[in-house]
Amino acid sequence: MVHDSGAGVTTAIVVVKTGVLVFGGLITYFALKAYRRTGAPALRSLAIGFGVITFGSLVSGLLDQMLPLLFGMHSTLGLTVLLDGAFTLIGFVVITYSLYAE
Repeated sequence: MVHDSGAGVTTAIVVVKTGVLVFGGLITYFALKAYRRTGAPALRSLAIGFGVITFGSLVSGLLDQMLPLLFGMHSTLGLTVLLDGAFTLIGFVVITYSLYAE
């Protein structure tokens, strides 16, 4: 007998995306706090980079859960993985810039 693990995978995605949101938000907050304390532009860029990655994870997770409900789309995996990857790439570019900023 084959069991549908869809509910288990969905729960795991929600748990992981929540963890990314919490810890990504904390990293962004602490980087912004350090920027305000020091005024270092590199820390501002670092905060923006982590913020973009965190935001992308949030948006892709929400779309993964909401698109099937709102539009009846059966498979959103490709779209949400692409969106998450795009935000992650942009965030890493900004973080890389922050390491070179003076």
